[in-house]
Formats: sequence, structure tokens, C-alpha cells
Amino acid sequence: MEAVGELKEREMKELQGINRRTVRQRIKEYKRQPFSMFLLCLVGLSAIVTIGVLLFIIGYILVNGIPNMKPELFEWEYNTENVSMLPAIINTIYMTLFTLAMAVPVGVFSAIYLVEYAKRGNKLVKIVRVTTETLQGIPSIVFGLFGYLMFTITLNWGYTLLAGAITLAIMVLPVIMRTTEEALLAVPDSYREGSFGLGAGRLRTVFKIVLPSAMPGIFSGIILAIGRIVGETAALIFTAGTVAAIATSPFDSTRTLAVHMYCLLSEGLYMNQAYATAVILLVLVLVINTVSGRIAKKFTKN
Repeated sequence: MEAVGELKEREMKELQGINRRTVRQRIKEYKRQPFSMFLLCLVGLSAIVTIGVLLFIIGYILVNGIPNMKPELFEWEYNTENVSMLPAIINTIYMTLFTLAMAVPVGVFSAIYLVEYAKRGNKLVKIVRVTTETLQGIPSIVFGLFGYLMFTITLNWGYTLLAGAITLAIMVLPVIMRTTEEALLAVPDSYREGSFGLGAGRLRTVFKIVLPSAMPGIFSGIILAIGRIVGETAALIFTAGTVAAIATSPFDSTRTLAVHMYCLLSEGLYMNQAYATAVILLVLVLVINTVSGRIAKKFTKN
């Protein structure tokens, strides 16, 4: 036992010595190249500012929202007395599930076709990539106006959960496609060649070898899509409406948690309840990101 302890102490001392040497070498390099030192300080300052702004926003929301958390905010039905956010929470879950059910299969399978089946250098692939990159930069209000004209007016659906979900699916589809495509491209070709060499077909190779390896990247795109769905307001005001009631069918008008908070703030009568809603929205996003991240890690380990 004593010998093992001595070996551990020696290893720790050696590691400390190596760390000191690397620090000294870096200091000498920075002295020789002042611009590198300037860039290092700039990156550190940017990191500090980013973390500080994030902590300030979270702290501001928690300080103003937690004292206003009351049991009546979680009653089953909304009215002007309790200003309940529970219907908005349930509608947010509905909206997220409906949107992902439409966007994820289309986005993932489209990326699979572009990477695994389409010939490299194909003009169709280039056109699709340019189109998806263009759609990513379009403001959400434009998607909302398109959904309003297409689904609400032309198809005569009115303000419905389905119209809002389809609009959001169109909005997050480019994100899912591009992240899935990059994840598939990051899988080494040796995996595919090894699978083909063992006699597996292309379809089996894609679903048994390529997709499991690319799953963490695919989940990162889904996480980004969920964050945009949960926090979206402009597109849903024009398509899903602002009715504060739990949707019982896809053709019911409804409001999500972000729209609920926007309505409370715009009215100016329920500021305290709006802060409490912001806390729940923040917690909901953190929980979704944490759960999705853990699922992605499990796929990585497997």
C-alpha cells in the first residue's frame, strides 16, 4: 500500500512538472507573438462577458419570477383571476410533439438521401443546401405570415394547433437537415467500407452503422429545433392564435407558453405572472436540453 501511495505521489509530481513546463513554454510563445496574447485576452474577455450576461439574465428572471410563483398559476382552466399557465404548458408540449413528428423524419431522411444516396457533386444537392441555408436566415415573422396566408386563409383552417405546428415544422426543418447532414458527413468512410466488405447492403449500413455513429450530432440538431419551438412567438400568433385553453384536437386554437408570456406582457396587467411564466419557460428549456443531452451521451457510449 505504501509503495502504491509513493507511486501516485511521484505521478502527481511529474504531472505538475509537465504542466509547469507547458505553461512556461506558452508564456514564452506569447511574449514572442504579442498578437497571439491579444487574441487570447480577447477570447477570455468574450467568454467572461457571455457567461456574465447569461448569469445576469437567469438571475434577473429568477429573482423577479420565483416570488410570484403561486398555486393558482397551475390551475386547470385559465381565467382573469388565476391567470393560469398550465394550459399553455400542456399546449407547448403538444406543439413540440406535433412539430417534431413532422420535421424530424423529413429532415433526417432528406439528409440521409443527400449524403448516402445522391451522387457527390450532384447539382440537386447543391441547390438543396443553398435553399436550406437561405431558409435558416429568414425571420420567424415571415414564416408566420406564410402560415397565416397558406393555412389560416387559403386552406381555411383558421387559428389552429395544426397550422402552427406545420409552420414551425417548416421553420425548423433546415436546422435538422443541416445538422443531420454534417453529422453523417463526419462519420468516417472506413465504417461504410468495412460494412460493405462484410456483405451488408447500403440500407443496412446506413441504419446499423452510420446512423448510430451520427446520433449525437442528430440529437444536437433536434435540441436546437426544440429550443426554437418552445421559444417561438411571432409565427404562432398568426397561425395558432392566443386562446388560453387546452387544445382537445389539432384544429383548436391555442397558445404556447412563450405566446402566453407575450400576451401577459403586452396587456401590461399581469407583469408578476409574466415573470413567473418566464421562470417556468426557462426551467422547461433547461430540462429539455438536459434530457436530450443525456440521451445523446447514451447513444455515444453505445
